[in-house]
Amino acid sequence: MHFDYSPKVQQLRARLIEFFDAHITPNERRFLDEVAANRAAGNAWQPTRLIEELKPLARAAGLWNLFLPQSARAPEGLSNLEYAPLCEIMGRTYWAPEVFNCSAPDTGNMETLERYGTEAQKDRWLEPLLRGEIRSAFLMTEPEVASSDATNIQCRIERDGDDYVINGRKWWSSGAGDPRCQLYIVMGKTDPEAGRHEQQSMVLVPANTPGVTVLRALPVFGYDDAPHGHMEIELKNVRVPAANVLLGEGRGFEIAQGRLGPGRIHHCMRSIGAAERALELMCQRAASRVAFGKPLSRQTVTQERIAESRCLIEQARLLTLKAAYMMDTVGNKAAQAEIAMIKIVAPSMALKVLDWAIQVHGGAGVSDDTPLAMMWAHQRTLRLADGPDEVHRNALAKLEVARHTPLNLR
Repeated sequence: MHFDYSPKVQQLRARLIEFFDAHITPNERRFLDEVAANRAAGNAWQPTRLIEELKPLARAAGLWNLFLPQSARAPEGLSNLEYAPLCEIMGRTYWAPEVFNCSAPDTGNMETLERYGTEAQKDRWLEPLLRGEIRSAFLMTEPEVASSDATNIQCRIERDGDDYVINGRKWWSSGAGDPRCQLYIVMGKTDPEAGRHEQQSMVLVPANTPGVTVLRALPVFGYDDAPHGHMEIELKNVRVPAANVLLGEGRGFEIAQGRLGPGRIHHCMRSIGAAERALELMCQRAASRVAFGKPLSRQTVTQERIAESRCLIEQARLLTLKAAYMMDTVGNKAAQAEIAMIKIVAPSMALKVLDWAIQVHGGAGVSDDTPLAMMWAHQRTLRLADGPDEVHRNALAKLEVARHTPLNLR
């Protein structure tokens, strides 16, 4: 396995770093101030002028839709291994991926449409998503069941003539707070009597369909993540054409497995970027802050944490690159162990580095004077998003036991 950056990736990486230095990092406070002003005016759920101003600049710089591999509709898309160092840079600032049309859940939804959608579905939904004209949400998790096991999903999708009728309640539907969100990809049960993994289906639901009600925004450690948001949504007698089903009835679990692999590794790439940013801030603070007669950077405990952070980041990066390489070469299914490993490792690694960075900053670390507190909240969420740690550990353990156990003893 060779993880050297190709000349193409080196050029893109240099261009992306230059874009960050010029447009992202200097505007972090402006983004927060703009959202706060919208909130004070009574509506935090509206697009920021800043991001809309930066999107044309990102497109002009050739930094657009880099996440989507092997798509004729997005020829600029990179392989997973090529995209990894770029996605890592985007993870340094939590709102930055949208500037490059590389933010969740749109990336996962676009990949789902590209892989499993009909040409008509792609024309209607994928094309405007690729152009950044609309946004989307993925409605899988439910408040009443343990949704980490997707076979528990209770939302009903019932055939009625040429339509499907949907009834259920979803939550943690990220992106549904944005007024530009025009598409929901909804997972639910079409046949409760089918096999355990053939009961579920996915359908495309326009967000303005009658019967769709956004009940509330769900804050994460007090952050509402406006204008993106994580919403609880009621679907009551929602009727959509049968042609809106993805891939066919009973294929929902299969689609979910295909969708979540790339989504998981993208989260891990961004986690590494967040950890790099935290380590950078930790070092700057340690060098400039004096306590007990000398800079914190000369205190042994701080030195140990800085050194350990570098080791942890490098280890996680190599495992992420290995997983990306395997996804590109042998496919997502064959790479499921590596994807599970990195999903376990990367968020926990980032949380540890962020915790140490917060500690070095003292009271400032838990305030909004630095991005560390919000970064910590987002990384803590990733130990639950796209499957909790326990599920990935369980799946990984089963694969490992099977690898070392005779078939008749499994």
